[in-house]
Amino acid sequence: MTLVIGGDCGGTSTRVVVTTLDGAVVGRGRGGPGNPVARPPAEAAAALVGAVRDALAGLDPTDVVGAVVGVAGYSRLTTAEGAAAYASAWSSTGVPVPLRTVGDAVVAYASGAGDVPTGSVLIAGTGAIACEIVDWTVGRRVDGIGWLLGDEGSGFWFGVAAARHTAHALHAGTGGALVSSVHAAVGGTGPEGFVSAFYALARDKMAALAPLVFEAVRLGDPAAATILEDGADRLAATLLALPPGDGPIVLAGGLLIAVPELRSAVEARLDRTALLAGDAAEAAARLAALQVDAGVLRVVEGA
Repeated sequence: MTLVIGGDCGGTSTRVVVTTLDGAVVGRGRGGPGNPVARPPAEAAAALVGAVRDALAGLDPTDVVGAVVGVAGYSRLTTAEGAAAYASAWSSTGVPVPLRTVGDAVVAYASGAGDVPTGSVLIAGTGAIACEIVDWTVGRRVDGIGWLLGDEGSGFWFGVAAARHTAHALHAGTGGALVSSVHAAVGGTGPEGFVSAFYALARDKMAALAPLVFEAVRLGDPAAATILEDGADRLAATLLALPPGDGPIVLAGGLLIAVPELRSAVEARLDRTALLAGDAAEAAARLAALQVDAGVLRVVEGA
């Protein structure tokens, strides 16, 4: 049986699938965080290898003829340290073909665009970025510059916007569904206690406040609705700052996938219909199969 491997290595987890050339999934594996910027490259590579071994359980690794993984923090793989860590880890899998790594934006785009190699993708999860995809590589990027300088419309942005509104409301003595839920989640007695409690939160806990905005929207809270519209404006502006093109637009990331109200608001601001991202690991496997069909086996390509 001829097999290919596809992977999606993110900041929270690593997912790997093994498929046949026609896309039938025959194995799945999961590992820990796979972003080599957020983690030491050797740890991220080990998470990938562990997931690959799980996915290949009961299968012959020598049947694998192509392997592509999308990696958040791909830039680290262009360093000598990162490349060496992944090359060493990959050699332990028993897979006879080299690993091809691409940016996570490439596989996110491919998961919605199918086999169309050029278009654009907007990703909104904990962070936010828009990327131009040209022949399965990343061209121009907009935003994605981190929680202090950008990531507008991201989970972190929504969490901070919710806390900012709550802080002002508590000082003014006003309330609402969003204020109540955010205050309860953060804690602190009175306005000053809330502010102190918020500043003591870890960044991931700040981003974890984002779902409270969308819950309050569904309860009819006007302040939450305003924050949602503001976030949609920012995400749409990020995407529309890319060079215009005729290729597909793909919406990806936890917020745009899981929050239909936000997705609809963003789509309403675009000039054409967008596609929704699917399984990035399976998309990476499809890219591996396309690579095999083209007779291309390159160790590193993408951004």
